[in-house]
Amino acid sequence: MSKLWTLLTHVHSAAGYASVVAIESPSKEDDEQWLAYWILYSFLTLTEIVLQPLLEWMPIWYTLKLALMAWLVLPQFRGAAFIYNKFVREKIRKYGVIGGHKSPNGKGKIK
Repeated sequence: MSKLWTLLTHVHSAAGYASVVAIESPSKEDDEQWLAYWILYSFLTLTEIVLQPLLEWMPIWYTLKLALMAWLVLPQFRGAAFIYNKFVREKIRKYGVIGGHKSPNGKGKIK
């Protein structure tokens, strides 16, 4: 089992490499996918930390998490971009988190 987790760790580090490649590419589409992935990955990790006592009693949790992470990260599915566009962006706009704010580099509005 430890070899499987080692393999999965290396696969996850490939997501970091793919993020760098996306930033350096001229296409904005892959940037959106990887930024959405890291936002959702962070949210899932924080949720998992808070709910750890409950998740310990769910033997299938790690299998579900693996399937969810694969769906989010694989470019064939573009799951992270789908979740972000369908749910997260809607909430951000509803509560006005983005509207009218300057970008981090101060050179314009966030779209």
